[in-house]
Amino acid sequence: MTAITAPRATTRDSFLRFALRLDAVGSGLMGIVGLAIAPKIAELSGTTAGFEYTVGALFVAYGVAVLVLSSRPSVRQTGVVVVIGNLVYSVATVVAVLAGVFPLTTAGVVGFLGSGVFTLVMADLQYLGLRRIKR
Repeated sequence: MTAITAPRATTRDSFLRFALRLDAVGSGLMGIVGLAIAPKIAELSGTTAGFEYTVGALFVAYGVAVLVLSSRPSVRQTGVVVVIGNLVYSVATVVAVLAGVFPLTTAGVVGFLGSGVFTLVMADLQYLGLRRIKR
């Protein structure tokens, strides 16, 4: 009888897999919460409900995609793409606040920049995971 097993993480890529999954779960949960209370978030932050629904849906989709990709046999390339994406998102949040894309309240500015900080922390953890693979 033959058994099919899922590929196991190597000791070198286990931290990257952890960081990717942490990012996926955190983003997915924030997306679900965002979808559940989008009108309230829009009212508190100065954005629109449509924007909040869109961001919530994108966070859920991103979370699912990264979670699936983190189970691939090799996660090095996935890690590189996700780190770059997280860095771009972090910069975009700062640009959106500075450019005045929305008439943000103080809570809105904190929310935008807070999400940028979260993605920056995730990018850092994932970068550290990539560095461990190279050793």
